[in-house]
Amino acid sequence: MSNVWTPGSNRREFLKMSAAASAAGAGLLPLAGGAQGAPLNFFTWSAAVDTVKSHLTAFEAKTGIKVNYNNAPWAQYRDTMVTKFVGKAPIDVLWVSDSWLPEWADAGWITPVNGYPELMKYNEGTDDFCVKSMQYKGKQYGLTYYSDYMAFFYDEEMLKKAGIKEPPQTWEEVVQQSARIKQAGLSQYPLMLSMARESWLIEFLTAMVYSNGGRFTDDNGAALMADPKRGAGQALQWVVDAVNKHKIVSPACVETGELNGLKSFTSGNHAFAMLGRYRIRTLNDPKQSQIAGRVKQALMPAGPGGSHATVGWMRFYGMTAQAAADKARAANAAKLIEWFGGKADGKYQFQKMLFTDIGSGFGVKELFKDPDIQASYQKYSDLAMFERQQQLARKKDVVARWFGEWDEVNGTAWQSAIVGKSTPADALKKSAQAWNDMRKQA
Repeated sequence: MSNVWTPGSNRREFLKMSAAASAAGAGLLPLAGGAQGAPLNFFTWSAAVDTVKSHLTAFEAKTGIKVNYNNAPWAQYRDTMVTKFVGKAPIDVLWVSDSWLPEWADAGWITPVNGYPELMKYNEGTDDFCVKSMQYKGKQYGLTYYSDYMAFFYDEEMLKKAGIKEPPQTWEEVVQQSARIKQAGLSQYPLMLSMARESWLIEFLTAMVYSNGGRFTDDNGAALMADPKRGAGQALQWVVDAVNKHKIVSPACVETGELNGLKSFTSGNHAFAMLGRYRIRTLNDPKQSQIAGRVKQALMPAGPGGSHATVGWMRFYGMTAQAAADKARAANAAKLIEWFGGKADGKYQFQKMLFTDIGSGFGVKELFKDPDIQASYQKYSDLAMFERQQQLARKKDVVARWFGEWDEVNGTAWQSAIVGKSTPADALKKSAQAWNDMRKQA
């Protein structure tokens, strides 16, 4: 659920697609009328569809506002929505990825919600990284739909067999414990890292960089990744050494995607793994995992001078500029956003339903105290650890209009260093140069 751009998508392709969509715009539906009684148009990707429909039915019954609901597969969602935006298709409320915010906001497709106090009041009870992920150029563009973060997991039974009592607290301890596990013959490559060039890669890399005390960019958005003191060098060097020097990570990691990495971990091949936090439900499900009941979450290991910080991601409910252009329609759209992203009848119903139905994360603090959520999560993991790590999650610092194109360059650079075709310093210089060049051209 962390995907940010469809495979192979870049800014040049986006511009070509937008031009083509403009030419085809006459074939798309025109914007619906702005009368207060006209149905709202709500668009999502194809996730939890039955849950969405159920909550929509309750919204219509409660408010008398009718809603036309449509969805598209996640893999095609961004391109589908861009085409609809350019063609002025009728959309009022929609799901938005934090990674698309700069692009869609600058294009004028979605609108800030700062003028709706009934929505802004929820910021106080929402995790900080979620709020920041909805903000761009000083304005906020929605309410949280779903959030999660990159987590560090370990196989408790394998550690015990190697005589290890506690999980690692630092990346140095990951190396030390992995060496003991290798010596005991329990795993050839104790740490599972997915380093394939796919949309998940930036989440893995950012978690490594943050926990090592580094950043990709500074507060002004300039490239920082090549800075030897504040950049990504310490994190990349650790990965390079883990593969080539310590041999605790498979050299095939550059070809291992997130899903295959998950499968390898559930097969009992590793002691440690970095995965999206929500994967814990699969990891401890006997029907899906050979190590069910053995997987625990620990805080992200800290590098020298670093911390237990990790990267978080989130998705939110946004309002289109089309909806905002009509005062009555915008008011109804705000009600729909609050019903899903805020409280419905005084409770955070939808985020709770998503958690109990499919195990997805949430960005509101009070749900950690909900008895139903506590009882549900206790069946397969530790909710206190879930909350503790989420408090240390930070938004990606590379979210920009040119992110997708730069991400391809950066991923290739990291892989080049891992397989020994370049030094970590040269790889990060290439990444930084690409970022700065694209930033100037934007």
